[in-house]
Amino acid sequence: MALAEMLAVVPAGSDEEALLRRIDFARLPRHVAIIMDGNGRWAASRHLPRVEGHRAGIEAVRSAVESSARLGIPVLTLYAFSVENWKRPDTEVSALMGLLKHYLRLELKSLLRNNIRFKAIGRLERLSEDIRIELREAEARTAANTGMLFNIALSYGGRAEIVDAARQLIREGIAAEDVDESAFAARLYTADQPDPDLLIRTSGELRVSNFLLWQIAYAEIWVTDALWPDFRTRHLLEAIVDYQRRERRYGAITAATAGVGKA
Repeated sequence: MALAEMLAVVPAGSDEEALLRRIDFARLPRHVAIIMDGNGRWAASRHLPRVEGHRAGIEAVRSAVESSARLGIPVLTLYAFSVENWKRPDTEVSALMGLLKHYLRLELKSLLRNNIRFKAIGRLERLSEDIRIELREAEARTAANTGMLFNIALSYGGRAEIVDAARQLIREGIAAEDVDESAFAARLYTADQPDPDLLIRTSGELRVSNFLLWQIAYAEIWVTDALWPDFRTRHLLEAIVDYQRRERRYGAITAATAGVGKA
């Protein structure tokens, strides 16, 4: 069904169609996380204000969300605004928040139409009340949807999330001897979600930028030189094809790598 849905929206004979036919839909990543990077460079290369790069990035968000849902990926997390981003000029932060509000109002119908559930993660209390109202509205309106879960990371930092989880354990009075990885994971923003199998980064940068530090312990990382506003379905499909070529060992030695069964 996912293949048929995707083939219906990609051009016949295109690179996207060829990539789709190479994907094993029984082995899709359960959770794809994306570090969206390069908006500023995209704008600078066109001699435009930085905000225009962020504005252009909205189309890439739409493409990634809708394509992931059609493919049948259970969870998608996009890194939209970090705790470090608060240090940017007030004018840029204000513009980003305005674009976020615009996106939420514009895309809610699409989320409902595509049966996508929406969730915001991060230190959301730092956001203005009007933004939090929009986020709560989107979460409430999509709560009954049964398709893909779409997380948007806002005012987010991986270290901050780990600190918040530790504080939660302390508040609950959990004894030290009862704290294990499972108990800790249950206090993260992504509690009850699978950890990312695939981490995608745009703009060619080779760093994880304080994103889902606990959760990406065993994620496969795929980097593209494409700047975020240029990211489209083809790049997502390329990432999944490459992911499915890899052997995931989680630190273990497999029969193939150990040479078991060889003469």
